[in-house]
Amino acid sequence: MNIITTRVTSCVRPLLLTRSVSISCRRRKDEFQDLIHPEGREPSIPYYVERDGEDADLKRARLTYQSRKRGMLENGLLLSTFAKKYLNTFNDTQLRLYDHLINLPSNDWDIFHWATGVKPTPPEFDNEVMDLLKKHTQNEDRQARVTQPDL
Repeated sequence: MNIITTRVTSCVRPLLLTRSVSISCRRRKDEFQDLIHPEGREPSIPYYVERDGEDADLKRARLTYQSRKRGMLENGLLLSTFAKKYLNTFNDTQLRLYDHLINLPSNDWDIFHWATGVKPTPPEFDNEVMDLLKKHTQNEDRQARVTQPDL
């Protein structure tokens, strides 16, 4: 009885996938003119328009969201914990003042610096809500504020 054994050798080769990419995509300088902002000519931020006819519950929900979704983490933490603590107790006037405080300044660093006392608060934002925010920022009861509160 003759047994014939054959050895099968497989050769594994890497599969190279290539894609043809054109590198001749050039644009003229004037096509990017809307992206280039010469010094002193930065794009303007649209002026905040107050929402009329918004009931208090809807305004609280919007302000809670806006307090959490800031342009910088520091304000997101500071304002979201402030909103969690005070927003449900605010009357219509205080809600309007808080709405102006977080939506009218064009620079989030201004809000942070006013709340921490690094810069003086401008008269148009120096009110009872800003006083509460400054007191909240001092964190006298030493709460850990490293995450935003649950919704």
